[in-house]
Amino acid sequence: MTEFDSSSSDMEVSLISPPCKVLNELRQSAQLTDAIIKVENHSFPIHRAIMSACSPYFRSLFTNELFHTEMREVVIPGVSADIMKIIIDYAYTRTININPENVELLLCVADQFHVMGIVKSCCDYLTGSLNVDNCVGIYKFAKAYFCHTLECKSFTVVLQNFAHVAVHSNEFLQLSADELADIMSRDELNVRNEELVFDAVLRWIDFEPERRKSSIPKLMRSIRLGLLTTQYFVERVKTHPYVRESEGCKPIIIETLKFLYDLEMEEEKVVDINNPLARPRVPHELLFVVGGWSGGSPTNIVETYDTRADTWSIIDTMDAGPRAYHGTVCIGHVIYVIGGFDGNEYFNSVRCFDVVNKTWSQVSPMNAKRCYVSVALLDGLIYALGGFDGHVRQNTAERYLPRKNQWSLIAPMNHQRSDANAAASNNRIYICGGFNGSECLGHAECYDPRANQWTMLTPMRSRRSGVGVIAYRGQIYVLGGFNGQSRMNTCERYNPVTNTWSQVADMYSPRSNFAVAVLDDMIFVIGGFNGTTTIFNVECYEGSVDEWYDASDMNLYRSALSACVATGLPNINDYITKDREPERGRRSRLHTAAQTAPPLEMGVD
Repeated sequence: MTEFDSSSSDMEVSLISPPCKVLNELRQSAQLTDAIIKVENHSFPIHRAIMSACSPYFRSLFTNELFHTEMREVVIPGVSADIMKIIIDYAYTRTININPENVELLLCVADQFHVMGIVKSCCDYLTGSLNVDNCVGIYKFAKAYFCHTLECKSFTVVLQNFAHVAVHSNEFLQLSADELADIMSRDELNVRNEELVFDAVLRWIDFEPERRKSSIPKLMRSIRLGLLTTQYFVERVKTHPYVRESEGCKPIIIETLKFLYDLEMEEEKVVDINNPLARPRVPHELLFVVGGWSGGSPTNIVETYDTRADTWSIIDTMDAGPRAYHGTVCIGHVIYVIGGFDGNEYFNSVRCFDVVNKTWSQVSPMNAKRCYVSVALLDGLIYALGGFDGHVRQNTAERYLPRKNQWSLIAPMNHQRSDANAAASNNRIYICGGFNGSECLGHAECYDPRANQWTMLTPMRSRRSGVGVIAYRGQIYVLGGFNGQSRMNTCERYNPVTNTWSQVADMYSPRSNFAVAVLDDMIFVIGGFNGTTTIFNVECYEGSVDEWYDASDMNLYRSALSACVATGLPNINDYITKDREPERGRRSRLHTAAQTAPPLEMGVD
């Protein structure tokens, strides 16, 4: 049985009309009733016409030639009195009380009697109750009772949360081999790497090894083995007892070894994405990079990054005007582009890109023009902090409530800051570094929205302007930037619990005025300015090993850009390349093309 959150409230649906109210009163007083339904030791007087109008089952029963009109009692086995009472009450009142204790049994009986109103209400209730802990049970339940909409929705939750489900869900262990193979074969399976899929297979088999290990060949066919590293495949997969002892796995092993060997020998070989061994999964999250400074002027080009295939795509829906030194956040499926500069004008305007409908629009402007603005998202509110309005560096801050399309000022910061960066974590906004008009800053502060108050933090280890700031695994990471003399590749992180800073691994490339985002539980730094040229290279940081890796380069050299992540897009295939060739690991790349640095970046901003 599927478990539900005990805090789930009952759901009541009522469509009662006055005539039915009268009939219900007659039923309750056993007046004008013409039949009795008996279940267990309970008898329910009813009107045949009312029950027939509610249920094809009862209509067929009461109109069958074999049913005598003088017959009063109908005995129905296998149904509890409590559930039958709910069914009869619904027939008269069109009102039903659904709760975690009765929903599954109620749906089963409603399906048996073809009371489709109750079936739909139960499915709606289960849809509202879906979470990572019960999605597998609800999926199997919906599949058994042909509740197609509920089945699709619960299956989507399984796919999107597979990494959690495969490790923590006990319902996962109740899947059949065919069901598990079907889940793992889907392009939409949301996993960072195929190692997670292989580990899921092992956990499923380990639950009943003697009965289940014969399913290993079928399940291996559902893993994208060609996306594993050669070392992992040879050391962990090929040698595992379940695989090694299976005759059915031998051709799979041979095929995969040949595929991996060919890739090792021909590093630039084009991978056939139609090959089941190597077809990348469709990403659940998509990175959008908007605007920036490129080739001596600002741009309006938008690129997306598919972390599953390690590929960048330029989208064909660009805003009318370019901008750089702006901020972006994503709320739902809408990207907000905030403030910035187009080479002539400093903006207080806010542009919106609807990722699903592919349309641009404008919302209410900020109270101040803000170039080099720091932007963060907390509890559905957008915060715009500091910046440069063309005359002064600002300490003012404001926030935007999308529901009201309204900006309002909040308490000013303790210091003027432009070219800083901000992130939200622990119910607070953190802003670090920046430039005050005369020097790069090494201090940081945080904002508590409940108290409307800014508090200074322990200073950073380095002064940083044009810095990257991101919340990651409960801490605030501060990356790169300009210290007044050179662009930096050093990184540090702030622990809000201890109010202390510690060093983390250096990036490969020094950079300032770059974009930063968390994608697939890794920090990505994108583009920027290295002190000599605008760059288009990308790195990602894996916190569990404190190490940076190269990722694929953008299509465009750019700095003063901004990035955000959109999740769960229904039209994600519109934003990923059709010929998605997977990269073999995170290979280092050397690019010799040079670009002219944009004028604004020659200063400390």
